[in-house]
Amino acid sequence: MINKHNPDVLSCLANLSNDEVFTPPEVVNRMLDMLPQELFESTETTFLDPCCKTGVFLREIAKRLLANQMPGYEQAVEEINAKKANGQKLSPDEKWFMNQLQISIDHIFHNQLFGIAITEMTSLVSRRSVYCSKWPNGEYSVSKFNNPEGNIRFKRINHTWANGKCKYCGASEEQYSRGDTLETHAYEWIHTENPEGIFNMKFDVIISNPPYQLSDGGNAASASPIYHLFVNQAKKLKPRYVTMIIPARWYTGGKGLDKFRDSMLNDNHIRSITDYVNSKECFGSLSIGGGVCYFLWDRDHSGLCNFRTINTGIESCSTRKLNEFPVFVRYNEAVGIIHKVLDKNEPTLDTILTSRNPFGIPTSARGNERRFKNSYTLISSQGEGFISEKDIESNKAVADSYKVMITRIMSEHAGEPDKEGMLVVLATVKVLEPHEVCTDSYIVGGCYKSRKMAENLAAYLRSKFTRFLLLQAAASINLSKTTYQFVPLQDFSKSWTDAELYKKYKLTQDEINFIESMIRPMDKEDA
Repeated sequence: MINKHNPDVLSCLANLSNDEVFTPPEVVNRMLDMLPQELFESTETTFLDPCCKTGVFLREIAKRLLANQMPGYEQAVEEINAKKANGQKLSPDEKWFMNQLQISIDHIFHNQLFGIAITEMTSLVSRRSVYCSKWPNGEYSVSKFNNPEGNIRFKRINHTWANGKCKYCGASEEQYSRGDTLETHAYEWIHTENPEGIFNMKFDVIISNPPYQLSDGGNAASASPIYHLFVNQAKKLKPRYVTMIIPARWYTGGKGLDKFRDSMLNDNHIRSITDYVNSKECFGSLSIGGGVCYFLWDRDHSGLCNFRTINTGIESCSTRKLNEFPVFVRYNEAVGIIHKVLDKNEPTLDTILTSRNPFGIPTSARGNERRFKNSYTLISSQGEGFISEKDIESNKAVADSYKVMITRIMSEHAGEPDKEGMLVVLATVKVLEPHEVCTDSYIVGGCYKSRKMAENLAAYLRSKFTRFLLLQAAASINLSKTTYQFVPLQDFSKSWTDAELYKKYKLTQDEINFIESMIRPMDKEDA
């Protein structure tokens, strides 16, 4: 006997870009499970996916609605189809059943499910998934419409340019001012002041996986997030529920996300968040820096949020306030540790760190190959070079002192833990001598006359305790000065070990075990 594998085609699609990350059906169903299931029992509940890509959300919703309206329909249809295949006549009850099934399908597709596709291609894919035909007014559609779109529409929208940027999404005019033959990526849902006018109706549930980013015309592959615009637009309609899956980097804000982060952290309507530290646990092979999350916004809820973290298959749940800290702490076990640290009211390490580009030297700088009189040694990602004093545009006193150079990028690709769920966090921690400086690839801490002080700071940065606290404020691979806001400043006239730090902050054995299970050792030779 030959074993046959018949996978769901929507679970096999490759993602095209960060604009078009396809959602696996099993993830869609986990999101649908968060909703009150009585929604699927009603013939009145309306659902909208404002950025359809494959139609998987609407398809899975249709399955649930139909299963409630016509219990046992799948087995009944299978038996009826078998009779037809054998040339047998259907009984009156079977004919009645098939007629009622069609009535239910027509009601669901015409009155309960609505979508807005993000491109013309995804509109065709979505209709094929939902209606079994690209053209719902054609003979192969499982429910007939009198138009070629059905309830899954696509309308080509143009950006509205102002000073080289789209006033709605921030897209670069240079990048996205295109001819009629190319997609504009001006998504209808977020390019209107009146989203409720698109279908001229209210929705009970808005659910989607929105596009994540668009090029903003900056250096290299610079891109700005746009997923928050879809979330904000959905809330603007005040449906009963909003659930979307988005990158988790909003936890710490930055690059257009600060207002969104503040609004989310202070939104008492967010009933639950499911957080994947490693996006591959959600999307298979797709790496998204900082992981991904999906949330349930409940218009009638006002209170605490059930936050669930998934890391290497291990789940942790806690019901808590989202705005407890300036950034969102994604690990539930870390909350108590942070409280113990902050309760001492000590200054934090960010007070002795430089901002970006500590010496005003760009990342691309390499300096001269040979040392010359009165030259400074320049450390870059490519090694050592030599520059003159006039090339140092800022922090001259730091340049002439002992200090510690720290990487600005997390050690792990896309911030993903290894197979054991552990991270190193910092790729480089190195003591610099007087007259040694670095490029914008690093930030710098300390300004000491004594090398021993700098060495003690470096050892502290390599400790698991410090790197664990640093991780709590990092939701992307970029580590800035503000990422150190939970790390307490110590007396660096002495060295510090993890055992001493655990004792100082009175950590329990469970808290110590959690840190030790998450942070890999970082030897001096590795830095």
